[in-house]
Amino acid sequence: MPKSEEFRIELERQIARAEVRGLAFIEVISGELHRNVGGYPGPDHRMPACCSVMRAEMRGGDQIVHAPPSGQGATLRIRYQLPR
Repeated sequence: MPKSEEFRIELERQIARAEVRGLAFIEVISGELHRNVGGYPGPDHRMPACCSVMRAEMRGGDQIVHAPPSGQGATLRIRYQLPR
């Protein structure tokens, strides 16, 4: 079962790769992030923790592109502005 720190590390990796590529922003979807870390889909998924990490990493200029009704689902999409 992934821990919040694992989600944070993977999110930082994705952002760093996008910065190296010179992108102006990166959009991250919670379901994809969780799949990359592991444990999703599955009965012991940690989607609420994944979504919390994504929201906690937001800075000025970042925006939520899509939020599921519960706010904590696999379709949460956040656009992170680059460079950080």
